[in-house]
Amino acid sequence: GRAWGSRGMEAVVGSCRAQLPAWWGLLLAVLAAGSCQGNSVERKIYIPLNKTAPCVRLLNATHQIGCQSSISGDTGVIHVVEKEEDLNWVLVDGPHPPYMILLDGNLFNRRVMLQLKGTSRVSGLAVAISKPSPPQGFSPGLKCPNDRFGVYSKDYGPQFAHCNKTVWNPVGSGLSYEDFDFPIFLLEDANETQVIKQCYQDHNVPRDGSGPEYPLCAMQLFSHMHAVTSTVTCMRRSSLQSTFSINPEVVCDPLLDYNVWSTLQPINSSGKVDPEKEVIIVATRIDSHSFFWNIAPGAESAVSSFVTHLAAAEALHKASDVHLLQRNIMFTFFQGETFDYIGSSRMVYDMEKDKFPLRLDNIHSFVELNQVALRNDSILWMHTDPVSRMNESVEVQVRNLLDILSNSSVGANVTLQEAGYSQPLPPSSFQRFLRARHIPGVVLTDHKTAFQNRYYQSMYDTSENIRMQYPKGLSPEETLEYVTDTAKSLAEVATVVARALYQLAGGANNTSAIQADPKTVSRMLYGFLIKMNNSWFQSIIKPDIKGILGDVPQHYIAVSSPVNTTYLVQYVLANLTGTVVNLTKEECLNPEKTPSSEKELYEYAWVQGSLEPNSTSRVPYCVRSTVHLSKALSPAFELRQWGSTEYSTWTESRWKEIHARIFLVASKELEIITLVVGIAILIFSLIATYFINAKADVLFSIPRDPGAVAY
Repeated sequence: GRAWGSRGMEAVVGSCRAQLPAWWGLLLAVLAAGSCQGNSVERKIYIPLNKTAPCVRLLNATHQIGCQSSISGDTGVIHVVEKEEDLNWVLVDGPHPPYMILLDGNLFNRRVMLQLKGTSRVSGLAVAISKPSPPQGFSPGLKCPNDRFGVYSKDYGPQFAHCNKTVWNPVGSGLSYEDFDFPIFLLEDANETQVIKQCYQDHNVPRDGSGPEYPLCAMQLFSHMHAVTSTVTCMRRSSLQSTFSINPEVVCDPLLDYNVWSTLQPINSSGKVDPEKEVIIVATRIDSHSFFWNIAPGAESAVSSFVTHLAAAEALHKASDVHLLQRNIMFTFFQGETFDYIGSSRMVYDMEKDKFPLRLDNIHSFVELNQVALRNDSILWMHTDPVSRMNESVEVQVRNLLDILSNSSVGANVTLQEAGYSQPLPPSSFQRFLRARHIPGVVLTDHKTAFQNRYYQSMYDTSENIRMQYPKGLSPEETLEYVTDTAKSLAEVATVVARALYQLAGGANNTSAIQADPKTVSRMLYGFLIKMNNSWFQSIIKPDIKGILGDVPQHYIAVSSPVNTTYLVQYVLANLTGTVVNLTKEECLNPEKTPSSEKELYEYAWVQGSLEPNSTSRVPYCVRSTVHLSKALSPAFELRQWGSTEYSTWTESRWKEIHARIFLVASKELEIITLVVGIAILIFSLIATYFINAKADVLFSIPRDPGAVAY
């Protein structure tokens, strides 16, 4: 930008010099130099905050939630709030409103936030992440997650609807589902937090009970959102723009991504499974959420379960007789489940509309892995649906499923217990399948009633929450390979699940050989929770998508798809369950040209491979697997039913820019004086310019040569 301004101004100056007085060319040259220095002046005035995460606006059929700034950003004098008494200065005593609050993470709760929401003396909020995590727990999610979109309603198990029987997330404050009319940012970098505190200490701390003197340290937050009111409103506006405008301005986008699925025995992904063929579905979610955009570590709420699921899939594929099993097994990883079951509701919809290889009638049974990392006394709870079990045939199948699972845990360090016949299902993808058909199924969790997870859907649901610990001094490569106690524990769960699935599918051999690998689980936990950009993940993905490997893993569904998590689950699953085939790069990328490829049954991927020893070059290879992607976009958007109560309607607002910065601000009086003086100088300059221009022939005339004589 600076280079273009400099060249552009030189061109202007050059073209005008021949036509304008010398002083005007000089003025343009000064302006050109000023434009070159504009950004450096800005850098001297502002300190940008680069490691932040905003709260953004989300919308559903009836509401808008989240935060936004005004169109030009919101500014306020910084005040640090580290205890509740500090709020009095912001809300009552402080003489320089509006204030930008730097809030200690332990005070980021519903009670404090509702106080700040109800005043005009607050222009924004920066939240310092709390380390260690708040001991009392913190969940900005709902007490009854995905209420009204599960199976229980006034028509089906009304006694269980709206969490009447069990409040699953008792620490849930619902803060993520509030609407704030000021910006809220998370400060991810402790160094930037310290810079703000130092600026506050130097300029803003009250002295002797009176207000601080100018200049004061201020903060400006930009996060203006384009969408308002609800999904119905924003989708209608976007639709009208797309219809009548050449350059439509879309204001919101549906939350969407892809489900990942594969089968133990290959099936024709573009055809239909034989109606008599029975399939067992194993399911888990792969997304999470928190109050802040794209901050969704989801260690217990998502990662623990899908890593266990992946490990179980690997263990089953290693069994020698899987091709002989009478029932197939489908491993399914749903996206968008946090937002009213986007992924599972779409798969059910596709099955009902014959847009998926399986139909609902093909489903023999359903096993779902939910939160499984925080077990007490190694107990895993088996949850079933008491309403469908009133059907005698369903009850028989459910009882058989429970017995097989219980027997598979004999001799393992995992004990499976039934949660109870009168206990409803926890929030789970299985509920969306039950809405369509009575299917025998079980949901495995580490909690009998309320969640063990005190940080559900929050920024604190990290590796520390599931007790992942590493010895000090390990290199990144050593950390990747180190087998933690958490990995061993989840591998035991995966082993039990894999053995049960083998028996459920009709396996007759001894299951003792079916064993999940703790080292694989360790690698996955490290990659999905600590560092995505590691040597193992690098080796198993395609070269053209290596850019997805960011440092800090996040598992938010977002609106641009597939997201990193989806890609990585896809390629990890292909690596663990697929086969390395002897194909060239050309044959792998175009398998339809190879007669023996069976393209309708398999997917092929040319992956980077590992680094050669003492080299920067890799050894790529071709992987053949049964891993597929299917769309995880709510049917409400396919049907254009933006006000649907049957399907998820969540959208994310668009925005132009998001950034934060701090600077020193002068008093209003000084700003007014500066403005008045500036206007006076401008007027004087215009007057002087006018008179100089009027007398230019006198002031700038060339004196005659005294030796010249005129006749």
